[in-house]
Amino acid sequence: MRAKVVVFPVKGRNWCFSTSVQPLLSDSAASLTPSTFKDLFAKISFSNPKPFAYNAELLVDFVANKMNNAWMGLEKAPDGTFKSKIHGLGIRLLARVKPSELFLKSIPKEVTNVEITYPSSLNPRLVRRRLRHIASRGTIIHKKYFYGSVSLLPLTTAFTVLPLPNIPFFWVLFRTYSHWRALQGSEQLLQLVSDCSQETESDVSKHNVKKSLNTPWVLRPSKELEELLRRGDDRDGLGKCAISDICKKYDLNTHAVLKYRDSI
Repeated sequence: MRAKVVVFPVKGRNWCFSTSVQPLLSDSAASLTPSTFKDLFAKISFSNPKPFAYNAELLVDFVANKMNNAWMGLEKAPDGTFKSKIHGLGIRLLARVKPSELFLKSIPKEVTNVEITYPSSLNPRLVRRRLRHIASRGTIIHKKYFYGSVSLLPLTTAFTVLPLPNIPFFWVLFRTYSHWRALQGSEQLLQLVSDCSQETESDVSKHNVKKSLNTPWVLRPSKELEELLRRGDDRDGLGKCAISDICKKYDLNTHAVLKYRDSI
């Protein structure tokens, strides 16, 4: 599987890191996530070389699928209903999630190579260094918050005695899953962008593409992205119109990019 990462400054020292994952043809045989408990138990395997890791991953995907279906059900709730109010609360809570976490979550463990697109005016070494930094920092932060969220799960189960939905439990459960995925993405990205084996580098001063037969990453400077940034540059960072144009061109999440611009 190949991940296409787009990197560009949005406001001062704030850089945007966003990705669109493109599966290769060889990934078509990937197994589907079980949708029912019956399917889950049928897929649980103890003959796998790493049965605990395999079954834990299967369980995490199953729970995530259930949470996603429940969230889509809340989205369809009529306005003014209790479910609609819960959905509004969830939107406000999700707005507090940092954009770097969304980026790291979007890097699945199946990714085997990364294509990094960046403005042609940026130094390629700096771009790769910033990617390594966000990946390395993510492994530390999300590991800490993952264990913290896990420790809170038993405490939030106490709210089940109330005659209302156990919102704290499901929120902590979601944050546990989110930090777990971000941690996996951090580790995978760090492994990919830190691999320098048999690297060949052409004229870096001209920002040529770095290529290697065995390295799992490639740097692609883009004059088109540079031009979009130049047209949309403002005192307060990139304007919404420029961000919208970039997101349409590279299939990025506009909301996540705006988060990068508005973050401190």
